[in-house]
Amino acid sequence: MSNYPTLAFIGAGNMARAIIGGLLANGYPAANIWASEPDSEKLQDLAAQGLQVTSDNNAAVAAAELVVLAVKPQVMKAVTGDMAAAVQAGQPLVVSVAAGIPAESLDRWLGGNCAIVRCMPNTPALVGKGASGLYANDRVSAEQRALAERVMQATGIALWVDEEAQLDAVTAVSGSGPAYYFLVMEAMIQAGVKLGLSEAVSRQLTLQTALGAAEMASASEVLPDELRRRVTSPKGTTEQAILSFEADGLRDIFMQAMQACSDRSVEMAEQLGKD
Repeated sequence: MSNYPTLAFIGAGNMARAIIGGLLANGYPAANIWASEPDSEKLQDLAAQGLQVTSDNNAAVAAAELVVLAVKPQVMKAVTGDMAAAVQAGQPLVVSVAAGIPAESLDRWLGGNCAIVRCMPNTPALVGKGASGLYANDRVSAEQRALAERVMQATGIALWVDEEAQLDAVTAVSGSGPAYYFLVMEAMIQAGVKLGLSEAVSRQLTLQTALGAAEMASASEVLPDELRRRVTSPKGTTEQAILSFEADGLRDIFMQAMQACSDRSVEMAEQLGKD
């Protein structure tokens, strides 16, 4: 495998383009990337960046050592069935970024004996701050694992899980996680307005605080619970807010919500992975 294996993206929606953008920003040769997509405008945009483009999935697969499946879960069975012969002929590594479809189902639809990596990315990949969970079936080689990790690290961090079922937990933590933070931001902005701030001031303060807290936690050698303790002075203002959160069961609220998210991920796998 060369330093820059040929990659093929089946589907060129937001996530695919985020990954492609990250790869290009990190010096991956555009000529080594194929994109297959029925939308001609998306293809024109990618072609202008130097990519090889086509509306024929099989042509893209035939050229690639790694194929990224970036289509909607609801059409995955039809898409993979149509490209099964090309995958069997070339035996590329197949990376799926579609939620809810088990590796076993993908393998079956693609004709069997395929090297498959399932990936659960999240939307901050669009700004290069993504967090992806990866799972490889037993046909994926060490070299292929390294390539899949390299591709997904183009948009942020990529961490492996040992069991496919753990991707349901990844979905609950990072896959759906950005929406939790957006909800907290929304609530803080509204509270700031009720406390007398303008919407613009409350929004800017909230977003900058979220950004600063995340960067501080990422850069720190201590855990978030210790950072919280350090900013929570006894009998101070922050302590009153924390005591209120705890009294209202904030931790249980998060646990229940994330359990519901994980349960839905399991249900989707059962529904979308059927023959």
